[in-house]
Amino acid sequence: MIELSKDQEADLTTEDGAHPRRLRLGIGWDKSRTGGFIGTGAPEIDLDASAIQFADGKLFDLAFYNNLSTRDGSVVHQGDNRSGSGAGDDESILVDLDKVYAKVDRIFLLVSSYAGHSLEWTDNAYCRVVTDDEAAVELARFRLTFAVKETGLVIAELVRRASDWSLHAIGVGIPAKIPTEAVPALQRLL
Repeated sequence: MIELSKDQEADLTTEDGAHPRRLRLGIGWDKSRTGGFIGTGAPEIDLDASAIQFADGKLFDLAFYNNLSTRDGSVVHQGDNRSGSGAGDDESILVDLDKVYAKVDRIFLLVSSYAGHSLEWTDNAYCRVVTDDEAAVELARFRLTFAVKETGLVIAELVRRASDWSLHAIGVGIPAKIPTEAVPALQRLL
């Protein structure tokens, strides 16, 4: 497993050199333990994972809590968690790289605060990429250990390179509560 930092890139290969074709992108978070006057008043945070596909610099399709699958079925959101409670991934998105439409060259992974809370209210936030098979090998992890004053964060992108894909950690805060609000900021990152 590779621990990614902002702006790092990783090949999506297992220890035996295989290039997995089905991935699970998981995000997790906890409500900040402190906030407000003497550590009270931290709001419940409803973060939402989104995967946004681009083809030639234009929005192609997206999967999120209100549109669970892309038209081609290559990206499928696994459901909404409104509190971040519980162990493990709070939300996940399955990606079948073999099904991704041929013109799609990037898939951004975004997290946003539906209620418009700053991401400063989160704790222990992360994104990870895991093989979507019986072995469930964690290929990469990106910890969100910095305070983000915006309501959204572009965590990472999957980038098509000929027939393979790589993962690029981004870690840029953006003002977005829902994924469609993120499109102009994502286009600037292209």
